[in-house]
Amino acid sequence: MSDEERWTGHPETDADGPEPLAPPPAVKEKLARLPDRPGVYVYKDARGDVIYVGKAASLRSRVRSYWHASRAREGRVQLMLRRVADLETIVCDNEVEALVLESNLIKKHRPRYNVRLRDDKQYPWLRIDLAEKWPRLLIVRQRRDDGARYFGPYADAGALKATVAVLRRVFPYRTCSDRRLAQGGRPCLYYHIRRCPAPCVGYVTEEAYMREMRRLVEFLEGRDASLLRSLEEEMEAAAEALEFERAADLRDRIRALREVGESQKVVLRRVADRDVVALARRGDLIAAQVFFVREGRVEGRESFLLQAGVDESPTAAMAAFLEQYYTDGAAVPGEVLVDVEPEGRATLEAYLSRQRGRRVVIRRPLRGEARRLMDLVRENAEERLKEELWRRERARDDAQAALEELQEALGLPEPPLRIECFDISNIQGSHIVAAMTVFEDGRPRPSEYRRFRIQTVSGRPDDFASMQEVIFRRFRRAREDASGKWSRLPDLVIIDGGKGQLSAAMEALRALGFDDIPAFALAKEEELLFAPGRGEPIELPRHSAALHLLQHIRDEAHRFGLEYHRRLRSGSALRSRLDDIPGIGPKRRRALMKAFGTPEAILAAGPEAVAALPGFHRKLAEAVCAALADGRIPPPAAEGGGAGRAAGRLSPPAAERVAETRPIRPTAGGRAAESRAPRRANRDQAED
Repeated sequence: MSDEERWTGHPETDADGPEPLAPPPAVKEKLARLPDRPGVYVYKDARGDVIYVGKAASLRSRVRSYWHASRAREGRVQLMLRRVADLETIVCDNEVEALVLESNLIKKHRPRYNVRLRDDKQYPWLRIDLAEKWPRLLIVRQRRDDGARYFGPYADAGALKATVAVLRRVFPYRTCSDRRLAQGGRPCLYYHIRRCPAPCVGYVTEEAYMREMRRLVEFLEGRDASLLRSLEEEMEAAAEALEFERAADLRDRIRALREVGESQKVVLRRVADRDVVALARRGDLIAAQVFFVREGRVEGRESFLLQAGVDESPTAAMAAFLEQYYTDGAAVPGEVLVDVEPEGRATLEAYLSRQRGRRVVIRRPLRGEARRLMDLVRENAEERLKEELWRRERARDDAQAALEELQEALGLPEPPLRIECFDISNIQGSHIVAAMTVFEDGRPRPSEYRRFRIQTVSGRPDDFASMQEVIFRRFRRAREDASGKWSRLPDLVIIDGGKGQLSAAMEALRALGFDDIPAFALAKEEELLFAPGRGEPIELPRHSAALHLLQHIRDEAHRFGLEYHRRLRSGSALRSRLDDIPGIGPKRRRALMKAFGTPEAILAAGPEAVAALPGFHRKLAEAVCAALADGRIPPPAAEGGGAGRAAGRLSPPAAERVAETRPIRPTAGGRAAESRAPRRANRDQAED
């Protein structure tokens, strides 16, 4: 039986071992689309924690082999596979790159099921600590966060040792321990063969020793050209001063540096901190891939998904991504490699240079190692884009199936393509708000979410009257604004609540002539659906796609309304606290509200920021901060609908104003490791 047959689920007949484990759904879907390329694969558990990192000459063959019976016999593999919930892959250029990347990821995540050498010692590094009085260059097997400079890792330890021997000839430094250095005494053999300047007996000043060590670091950083020029100038000056022995020594050092630069440039390759960025696009979807190269090695990557206009050029898309990505707080390296030169490159370079505090160069590599790395990053962007397009196609199919199931369960004439859900939030009748969320084709439409302040209910909570008001206001807008943004009517209305809330909503719909729109109430406790005029509730299967869709819509409405409710409470608490401070009148209170918004924000800003506002001075600012600090506002508690009374006759408000929001991106379905993409702030046009 072939590997393909085993993967596709044919029965395993080997009686000597256990049956192969079935991959979880998220992994099974990805196994069929694995590339036949070298790379690294990462297994994650249900919490998203990395539990295993592996390398492969062929990701397709290697990853699939885990789910065959031959691997299932291995006890530790079985334990790991039972915990696997997701799979991530990174395509590499060759097996060596995959090996190094695997090592870096293991060091970073320390997966439970990876075999690690003691102390994580694998590839050698060069270490030098310029904070020491007499620094020395060491070959180490572990990189620590100790403030020292590290260079590497280097795959060829033999070549590295040969290179270090040459460097020691060019830049003599001590190799003895700190204890031996402190003992002093006679200089050792290394002084007599010109490999050490003998700081132990004071034959070299600290200033001269540190100058040579800084030159050594400069060479390791790849700045050998400027170092050679400096040494040549010193050699010429020594010759002119008739210091022929020193000039000859400098000549030998220059020759040695050129030798090591030519023959060992693979070992001591140029160290560069750079980001490598590539975009892949299909229609209005862009996948961005960023690889981080730090000190000459790939340390990690990030992936982002962006929406773009159909007519947006690749150069404009690259410029927009770079600007938003680095504005969002990402560390700016000295060099950014891109697969497409961004629009306004000079302006963007100036902006990033200001962000970094030093010069930043943006360039498109055309040849060499940088071009090969760019091709690899672009290939990973393409893979991410293919994965997202497939996921969206699958989501559309799932959403369509859920809508068809919902149509059948609720007896609707056709699948409900537009669903609107309404929820009430309050605490004991204070700051009663309502939220309306909209789903189209089974997916959220945040740009059409709406918030309402309830105006006809105050004091005691009345969920029935509150629901009646919000339904009346929403559909009255539809009747009055036949061609505007409120004119689109839903195919299905979902009320968060029970029979009482549904009856109140139906009364409002009948009053406006929209009672032909199907409306149901979804009760939170047992997830039952109530229909108008029907005594028995509708119970959808617990694991049905239709119920999951309704729960998603209801939860979105609850979240959306809760955010607005908390904001109103925080503003009200701040206003009431400020009213008790002498010298704070309506005008100054409004200035504080506009500038900070919450008591926590005022306290975090401090008296200096408050005193900088128009109409404030230092003494008043200190009084404001002191008053707020003495009675800090507690964080909001969990809210929900209060116990309601029987629904009364609707009394439409005299002045109706609806709080609208700017578009908000839904988080459902997205990946958190890719949510570092810039988001626009949500702004509410709050009602008075």
